[in-house]
Amino acid sequence: MSFEGRKEMAKMNDEISLEGPVQLVDGELVVLIPLEEGGAEFVACTRGIGEIQGENLKIVIQPWLAGLLRVEAGDRVVLRNARGKFAIHALQPRFVN
Repeated sequence: MSFEGRKEMAKMNDEISLEGPVQLVDGELVVLIPLEEGGAEFVACTRGIGEIQGENLKIVIQPWLAGLLRVEAGDRVVLRNARGKFAIHALQPRFVN
């Protein structure tokens, strides 16, 4: 698993961005972010959609959201925490057939 992150800080705006893979775990599309690699920065803003599992923050991508984002297992997504607001988008969305 590889996560690339950067923390951007401006005077009035804290933004944290991470890029990582979508995985298929037990039939669910998930993003597993190691807490030590930036996952801890996303715990508060993902309440209700994320949960801590061991040393990772697990975010489940529901089927309707996977369709909207146009992602499948193996694709990479960008996660953002901008002033406590969570956002996710596909790095390279798949084409719609």
